[in-house]
Amino acid sequence: MKHRIVAAALALGLAFPAMASAQDKILNVSYDISRELFQQINPAFAKAWKEQTGRDVSVDQSHAGSSKQARAILEGLPADVVTFNQVTDIDVLANGGLVDKTWREAFPNNASPYYSLPSFLVRKGNPKAIKDWDDLVRADVKVIFPNPKTSGNARYTYLAAYAYALEKYGHDDAKAQDFVKKLFANVPVFETGGRAATTTFAEKDIGDVLVTFEAETGGISALYADKGFERVTPSISVLAEFPVAVVSENAKKAKSEEVSKAYLNFLYAPEGQRILARNYYRVNDPAVKAEFADRFPEVKLVTVEDEFGGWDKLNKTHFAEGGILDKLFANQ
Repeated sequence: MKHRIVAAALALGLAFPAMASAQDKILNVSYDISRELFQQINPAFAKAWKEQTGRDVSVDQSHAGSSKQARAILEGLPADVVTFNQVTDIDVLANGGLVDKTWREAFPNNASPYYSLPSFLVRKGNPKAIKDWDDLVRADVKVIFPNPKTSGNARYTYLAAYAYALEKYGHDDAKAQDFVKKLFANVPVFETGGRAATTTFAEKDIGDVLVTFEAETGGISALYADKGFERVTPSISVLAEFPVAVVSENAKKAKSEEVSKAYLNFLYAPEGQRILARNYYRVNDPAVKAEFADRFPEVKLVTVEDEFGGWDKLNKTHFAEGGILDKLFANQ
């Protein structure tokens, strides 16, 4: 009798306690330079998920420039979650109906579990004596960062340099634009993403300074310890949020909503926050923040809202086709 019941259940496609070995699966579509970070996050989350649910989980990754990733998702890349470095790229998905319009309210801190800022990495001994944004427009300095048309990382560099110039020149917009144009002129090659820019600087030995997220400068200096790269924190920079969201339309289809939400919540948990801090990302958990305080120098951070009037205004004036960025970037 028992065998007949099992056979009938199998014929009907019903699952038995063997489901305990069932495996969840999600795709995290992320920005270009987050590979090493999520190589540490994913197994830690899988362990926590197994302990919580008894189920295994497989987390696949996709990495490229944040804006490029958003376009790929709109074109069919089946992301369950996104972990981006630019708010506007999630807004693109929300406007496309793939992410809930209220995505900022779904997780704490405007759905940004960690943050960073544009910072500098210079060669051993800092031979060009680079200390602040002013040094990056000198005629004898070559600067490496990716194309702000394709990289969220580079857009933050653009905004940080612009903010520095606004403060330096008493919010004279024309002088700020001239400053940024000089900065662009000092870039010998614009790569499409942050990782390619890192390779250009660290492996091809091009340029005097790499401008990238502070978290990346920490990782690079550790990875290329033999080259003696030195981290330099400028006097002022822009708060770079790293927003996250469940791609609700895809998650519903894949029936991965539960695990997708848990995955992003893990980034806020103490264990996730410690992994982030170890990788030189700044976090908000008070205890973890205090534990890793020696990794993060003091810096004046301005926000997109305070300095540029928010992302909507910024997109219209700076990043829209024919906007300020296009004009300053012309002929580069």
